[in-house]
Amino acid sequence: MAVLIEAKNLRKRFGDIVAVDGISLEVGRGEVLGFLGPNGAGKSTTMKMITGFLEPDAGSARIAGIDMFENPKAAKAKLGYLPEGAPSYGDMTSRAFLAFIAAIRGYDREEAKKRVAIAAEKAGATSVLEQKIDTLSKGYKRRVAIAQAILHDPQVLIMDEPTDGLDPNQKHQVRKLIDEMAKEKAIIVSTHILEEVEAVCSRAIIINRGRIVADGTAEDLMRRLPHHGAIAIRVPADRAKAVTSALSGFSGVSAVETVSSANGRVQLRALPKNGAAIAADLAAFIRQKSIEVDELFVERGNLDDVFRQITTSDDGAARA
Repeated sequence: MAVLIEAKNLRKRFGDIVAVDGISLEVGRGEVLGFLGPNGAGKSTTMKMITGFLEPDAGSARIAGIDMFENPKAAKAKLGYLPEGAPSYGDMTSRAFLAFIAAIRGYDREEAKKRVAIAAEKAGATSVLEQKIDTLSKGYKRRVAIAQAILHDPQVLIMDEPTDGLDPNQKHQVRKLIDEMAKEKAIIVSTHILEEVEAVCSRAIIINRGRIVADGTAEDLMRRLPHHGAIAIRVPADRAKAVTSALSGFSGVSAVETVSSANGRVQLRALPKNGAAIAADLAAFIRQKSIEVDELFVERGNLDDVFRQITTSDDGAARA
């Protein structure tokens, strides 16, 4: 897998504030990297350095093997960038703006016309090509900004909040577009929508206070949760004590705890020993013992829980 995005030991300080403190990462062709972190963690600053819009105090960035700061023009030719806020020229129509971007990219009039049409169609902006950008909704402004980022079919895409301002149908369309493009590109997606990471990203990095504190697939990150892989069991309230006692006798269970009680039902949690996968064996044990249960499922947790665990305490960050 060819590495198309490479950052090494990027650092940036604004006065007394350390915004980025030694971030290194690689993204290969076919990968979509989710770039996560709380507000002020250094996400946008990192992306601005990788894309050459901001010079780092230290470190390097390469796009498709080209050093961004030694040969910025060649590196940026391989790059599509969707910045935060979708800046553009409001008094231009969408078509004129995209044609302007195509001209900057070096395309002649006929090729520019063709590329504007293709990019607008992919981004779902065809219907607003004749409207002035200032008159567009936030969602359509975002679509036009996506179109400019993909107009030259770059090998690398870096997208800051690509679905910001879009409705659920538009978000689905953009996620589908990212999924289709990912096969031949390396893509970084910065987002606050953690479900987006599970939907389109093959890997995720979480940064906090300018440093990487977690790196892995969504499943890898969720394994950090203390109850990942535990078995949740919902039972009638009058059977909860008996079921708890029976489950405690199963050799693969280290403990059984009560999670909640409502509407005559109790939810129990069976914690596996040493993180083992016990769902199938436990289900067989329940059938064998004729234990009455309403529902049984494996707890995965979610990225929101991982995000909070890692970024809301110094101890969590240190463990990560």
